[in-house]
Amino acid sequence: MNINISIKGMEMTLAIKEYAEKKIEGLDKFYNKITQADIRLGKNSNHHSKGEVYFAECKLGVPGNDLFAEKTEADLYKAIDKLRDYLEIELKKRKDKLTVKEKKDKRAVRESKEYQG
Repeated sequence: MNINISIKGMEMTLAIKEYAEKKIEGLDKFYNKITQADIRLGKNSNHHSKGEVYFAECKLGVPGNDLFAEKTEADLYKAIDKLRDYLEIELKKRKDKLTVKEKKDKRAVRESKEYQG
């Protein structure tokens, strides 16, 4: 999987980069067909009255439609964790949907006359 990380409104540290890469690379064990992950991390400047609000967003390149998620939190690491948890759930849903479809397709082939003949 190819991982691209960009930062907006703050400085990218090695700790932030490694943490984000580690979290997103861990998604491979739930769905191994991920080709690319584009991650944007940063600090929003339009929440002055609420203090600093960090965001983490990711676009995962997977067969079919790409997955996109964005999470905001008062702590950047919490935003990355929430993002990873959300993407994990979405990837599991996609994998389950594909397995059900494959089983239906195999069943249809077995029940067809060409297969029995």
